[in-house]
Amino acid sequence: MGTPTFAVETLKQLVENNYKVVAVVTMPDKPAGRGHKLQESDVKKYAVSQNILVLQPEKLRDEDFLKTLKSLKADLNIVVAFRMLPKVVWEMPQYGTYNLHASLLPQYRGAAPINWAIINGEKETGVTTFKLVQEIDSGKIAYQSKVEIKEADNAGIIHDRLMNIGAKLVLKTVDAIIDDTIQLTAQNINKEELKFAPKIFKDDCRINWSASTQDIYNFIRGLSPYPTAYSVMQREDEAIYVKIFDAKPLLQKHDHQIGSIVQSQQNTLDIAVADGFIRILELQVQGRKRMQTTAFLNGFTLLTTDQFIK
Repeated sequence: MGTPTFAVETLKQLVENNYKVVAVVTMPDKPAGRGHKLQESDVKKYAVSQNILVLQPEKLRDEDFLKTLKSLKADLNIVVAFRMLPKVVWEMPQYGTYNLHASLLPQYRGAAPINWAIINGEKETGVTTFKLVQEIDSGKIAYQSKVEIKEADNAGIIHDRLMNIGAKLVLKTVDAIIDDTIQLTAQNINKEELKFAPKIFKDDCRINWSASTQDIYNFIRGLSPYPTAYSVMQREDEAIYVKIFDAKPLLQKHDHQIGSIVQSQQNTLDIAVADGFIRILELQVQGRKRMQTTAFLNGFTLLTTDQFIK
């Protein structure tokens, strides 16, 4: 059970290692793009290529879906980046339902664990397999694998790293279930120290230039390449939306107004913040393609009055 690219690697590993996948459950096709053509999920595309039965219920409590699911007589459900399951689904298989989550639970429960770990400046994260229960991401843990978050890592890099490590962790979990050696451990919860990973919306992605250089840098890389941090450049009476994919923090004292644009060199774009500058390395201005700052400045003339606003 899964939808995005992150879930494909686990499915692929199960198939290629000869586990019997009787069906794949994924989101219904959705219209996307200018032509509003129906777009299949990445999980569905792979499942179809392997001639695996694909189920795409609008509602997980739909009677026809539940009847079909029951008829498959699956021993185990594996969930990776999917919807919240009703009890009737997750308790159906003999061995229950196991979930792969992209954090070291109990930290960063929620929909966007990779993004929030980087935004919060964590130095490590990881993946967890656990047996699913009703409360989200709270079941007993089977296995965990840790991953270092390096200074220059963004959400895309960590996503791919966890995707591959997580797939192997699922195989380890399934093997332990088959061998009857699985040992589950309750999550060690200190409510005062818990950090959560709620879903990120567009309004959450706007940069606050009043924050520190390190916090802004973490924010940008935690949202890169998706959903992407953005800001608004004010040009006289025009507001220009700018997505920022890559940047560099420069800790330095200065007297510039926060949000003002400083060009210390011809091909640089530095934004003044409280304790230094954020040097933008890769960006996308509305109506243009994503590009390196040097290429952008070759075709875009900055005005002295241009300024990024909070």
